Amino acid sequence: MAQELEEKEKERAYVAQVKRDHQVWLSGDEDEDINNFKGKGKICMMATADEDGSTKLKKNYCYMEKDGTLSIVEQIIWFIMSNSSVIDGESSSSVDDAQYCGNVIGDHVYKPDLPVQFIPFKGLIFKSLELAIKMYYEYAEISGFDVRLSTQSRFDNKIIKKKQVICNRGGKQIKKSCDTLGTSGVRRKRNSNSRVIGCQEKIIFEYMYGTSYYKVFQFDELQNHPLEKRMDLKKARQISYSEKDFIVRASTSKIGPTMAHKLRASLRGGYEFVKPKVVDYKNLMRDINRVICYKDAEMIVNTMNDRRAHYTNYSFEFNCQYDILDSTFWADEMEKAYYAEFSDVISFDATFRTNKYRMVFVPFTAIDHHKKSITVGAGLLSNESIESYSWLLKAFHKTHVKVPTLVLTDQDVAIKQAIENMNIILDDLFTNTDFRKRFTKLVWDINMKPDVFEVKWGLLMKEFNLEDTRWFKEMFTKRDSWILGYFNDIPMCGLMKTTSRSESMNSFFNTYSESGNLLLNFMMNYDTAIQKQRNTQ
Repeated sequence: MAQELEEKEKERAYVAQVKRDHQVWLSGDEDEDINNFKGKGKICMMATADEDGSTKLKKNYCYMEKDGTLSIVEQIIWFIMSNSSVIDGESSSSVDDAQYCGNVIGDHVYKPDLPVQFIPFKGLIFKSLELAIKMYYEYAEISGFDVRLSTQSRFDNKIIKKKQVICNRGGKQIKKSCDTLGTSGVRRKRNSNSRVIGCQEKIIFEYMYGTSYYKVFQFDELQNHPLEKRMDLKKARQISYSEKDFIVRASTSKIGPTMAHKLRASLRGGYEFVKPKVVDYKNLMRDINRVICYKDAEMIVNTMNDRRAHYTNYSFEFNCQYDILDSTFWADEMEKAYYAEFSDVISFDATFRTNKYRMVFVPFTAIDHHKKSITVGAGLLSNESIESYSWLLKAFHKTHVKVPTLVLTDQDVAIKQAIENMNIILDDLFTNTDFRKRFTKLVWDINMKPDVFEVKWGLLMKEFNLEDTRWFKEMFTKRDSWILGYFNDIPMCGLMKTTSRSESMNSFFNTYSESGNLLLNFMMNYDTAIQKQRNTQ
């Protein structure tokens, strides 16, 4: 009798210990609990549903048979691991504080070493498939590996019958051949560092017919790779909205993802405080550009049309050829105000390497009363043809109405070709120090009257036997378009003698843009550059 009482006391003590360790609510009848516990697997905490659908912990219990089946006292809604509050869709403190420990149990065989209350088992029942998947994601996080959704099967009524969730490194690795001796003309495939190594870890959830519940049908927990630290997992490296905003804003100042990551780490006080890696920053920009690229032109036109519709006094013109964006011109309210005040002398010069489509960027530059270069409009052209420039100048005139008094730009293509043909003559001629000195003084004398210039030009050409040289004859024919003495009556003309102002402005814009930019990226870079320009005036 005494021995029987002693055994019963030991059983009660054991049940009490289980209750303390696993926070299990039992039925309240210790004898019943002990009798039900004898010969069973492990006691599990459970929750039941009230009539109003709310889920609460009750003084009921369930136990798992040795064969893996689950005996239920009442309707189980969710199996609770330890003191987890995941039942309400929240992350539990115990899950967040848990640390994994990879158990090496063989050659290339690993198993998460976790307390039993964190490990799912066959027969485990969940209120819904979403909650089941959420539980497994949390299990994977504290174990030290990433998971992803895999295959599923459905009933005829479209209800998911079985759902499989596998390790992120599971699946068959696809071998890619790479010919390192291939010719440069053959486009090579991008070398992606695949993490798939055929890991067999997985869990399968099965629908319980007649209810909305799902249970664990199969669970394989062995891995063929070492487990990782939580900070290195994909979930821990998720980029927050503020970080995404920081990366995009940094790109408007020509700061790429690598430099943005360095800057972020510096601002946060160290790399340990920046969870995403450099590759995550790069992948974000890659994904953004991938979304934009197919509708880049459409997006930029829609964006500029929205500005024209909602911004005060904003102008935007565009032209398409065969449904392809050919030319654009835009000017905002401030640029129009600048042109109205400082339209005496305008310079424009094309610059390249501002976008991936090789469209030519043409900013129009003027000079304010502080002798600072200011932008009074800008355009993009698909090419430098006469038709493109004609359209651009018409759009400029339509926007500003007023025609500038003087326009400075490069020579046309025909003159450039003529210069190329005369390279030998010019090279020999400009080695003559006396000619170069006299020619420069003649051309750049702003106070020389036009009639005096014509006389001195004729004497210089005769002295060096250049009367029949085609390039000099053509330049003299166009003397009223480039000799400074012909513009003495124009105010402020002395401030801008060449296109050097435009070239300087092109260099300024190039510090904010790069050749790989999409049009939408380019416009963001342009807006940043304009803000900088106006802030320094």
